[in-house]
Amino acid sequence: MKRITDIVVVAIIVGIVSVFAFIPAALQGFNTLTTEHGMLMSFGKFAILATFGEMLALRIRKGHYAEKGFGILPRMLVWGILGMGIAMSMMIFKAGTVQFLNNLGLEQAADWFAGDLSWGKLFVAFCVSVLMNSIFAPVFMTLHKITDIHIQETGGTLRGFFSRPIAFQNILANKINWNIQWGFIFKKTIPLFWYPAHTITFLLPGNYQVLFAAALGVVLGLILSIKK
Repeated sequence: MKRITDIVVVAIIVGIVSVFAFIPAALQGFNTLTTEHGMLMSFGKFAILATFGEMLALRIRKGHYAEKGFGILPRMLVWGILGMGIAMSMMIFKAGTVQFLNNLGLEQAADWFAGDLSWGKLFVAFCVSVLMNSIFAPVFMTLHKITDIHIQETGGTLRGFFSRPIAFQNILANKINWNIQWGFIFKKTIPLFWYPAHTITFLLPGNYQVLFAAALGVVLGLILSIKK
């Protein structure tokens, strides 16, 4: 049964990729929607891809893609909202980093970043990634962990998720394993995974940056599964 489920999942992934690879109108429609409805598309990309990353992590750890209390729907809702925040942070840090470098005397930073692939573009992309992941990522990761715990404690349903307020203070003080959150998530995944991964993200065309960032959630799910 598990193998059949895996085959179905792989078939769905191959089918989706094939649609965009072999049907130009589908890819054009995707690009148009991304340009005209960027935030809604960010919601959808993260809701689907990042949630799938967590389901894949569960499959590796326990042998199935979902279980009672896992909460696929509330996870999709949370990831969609967080995805909009990530898209916003990418806009802010791309513009802000270029301005920061300009103030440091690198007046050609904007031209490098807007131009073709070069060492200058790579340098600016790396700077954007380092600043975004050093400043924004820890807050984002902690918020995600808080919502993850809330989903588990409220039964993994949408009704349960909204049944009571999120107990931020209690979760921060008593429920988060800071040895893992700080010792692994912050200290290791940020510099060793997210710095280089998002450097690649910011080298891509704008229409694909949020999509690639969401797809990285699948990879992170694998990394966290190995750690666990």
